[in-house]
Order: sequence, then C-alpha cells, then structure tokens
Amino acid sequence: MRLAVIADVHGNAAALSAVLADLDDLGITEVVNLGDHLSGPLDAATTADLLMQRAFHEIRGNHDRALVETAPAEMGASDRVAHDQLDGHHMEWLRSLPPTRLLWEDVFLCHGTPTSDVSYWLERVEPDGAIRPARRDEIQAELGDIPASLFLCAHTHIPRIVQTRCGRTILNPGSVGCPGYDDDRPVFHEMQTGTPNASYAIVEKGPEGWSATFRSLPYAWQPMAELAASRGRAEWSRALSTGWVQA
Repeated sequence: MRLAVIADVHGNAAALSAVLADLDDLGITEVVNLGDHLSGPLDAATTADLLMQRAFHEIRGNHDRALVETAPAEMGASDRVAHDQLDGHHMEWLRSLPPTRLLWEDVFLCHGTPTSDVSYWLERVEPDGAIRPARRDEIQAELGDIPASLFLCAHTHIPRIVQTRCGRTILNPGSVGCPGYDDDRPVFHEMQTGTPNASYAIVEKGPEGWSATFRSLPYAWQPMAELAASRGRAEWSRALSTGWVQA
C-alpha cells in the first residue's frame, strides 16, 4: 500500500496545485487529506474546487468545523475571509466530511488527536510559549483502542514521524499551504517550519512496517503572499514568503 498524505492547505491554491502536479508526476492516486482545507486570507474557492475534483479520502479540521458551525459574524478573521468566498456547494462538501476516519482497517485519520481537532499530538506548548516534542508517554496516551498500525494527524503544520512502544506509527505530513502561524491557545506561541515550501508525505507499507518520505516542494508563493498582504495579514505574508512568522 502506497499513499500520499496532505493536510492544512488553508486556501493556498498555488501550493495545492504544486502538490497535485507532483502527485500526478509520481503516479500516486491514493491520497488522504487531514483537514483545514480553506481557512485563510487566500483563495478558498479555487482550493475547494481543486479538492472537490479529486477522489481523496478526506476529513475535516477545526477550521473546517468552524466554517460550517460558526455564525459568520462570530468567525475569526481567516475563517471569515474564506467563508465569504464559498458557495453553497462548497459548504455542503465541508459539512459532509467526518471528523475522523479508519481506512483499510489499518490507517486512522484525525486532524489533531483521535479525540480532538484542536489538540496537538506530537508537540506540546509550555506555559512560556516554548514548543517541545511530546514525550512518548504523552503520545501513547492518545492512542486508545483504535485498531490501526498507522495514525495520520495534522494541525501543528510540523512534519514529523514517531513510533510508539507498541510499534504503531504516527505521522504528521506538515502543511501544504501554511508553513508558519501563531496562536493564543493555550498560551501565545508560534509554529514555524523556516521554509516557504509546500509540505506533504508519502507512506508505504512493507513487510517490516510503514516507511515515510517527506516532500518539501518549492512553488510560486509570491501571489499568495501578496494576496495575504493586500488583506492586511502581514504575518501570513511573512510566513508564506519565508516559513517564519516573525520578520
């Protein structure tokens, strides 16, 4: 079994187009998408159209949930910009996505953790905002009794793979369209990759278990950065241009 894992496109149609072209060049047809498809000050409608044309195995992320469950007047800035670009059929597609999925009785998809779309699984935020890798026991505690050997998560935008004591693999493919962001939950912190490239992963199951290849694709990010800047989102423009939230 060989499949690609994408996540956190966040309305970046240019980055998504680069990843789709790369997938086509590699001949990969099985693709899972871990959510947060559209939210951001970019091109939500085009992104939605590109994704809806593909037969991907998809789930929703926390921002997808916000787009369909929150009144527009109460949305955060990124969700509201995306919401205002979307038509009814886009919203119906978002509403149809499940929060988690178990595929092939062996691959589990979630956005954050198996029980939360807003919790980090492979990283932790310290009280002073510092980011550290989650400890093995913290990671193991989230597994529950789900019968899978591969767990795919997203949300932090940081590419990473770990193996648990019981031999299960957990992988975050990184973000296709948003290489850095800041958040104030649980305290203010920054997640940043240090590269503007679009990130995703390819996983393959062999006789010894799951192997993974992380892909980091350069693409023409300038129009997306300029679009973010034109909408008053300097932090998005910086992250799209450099992979860093701060200048």
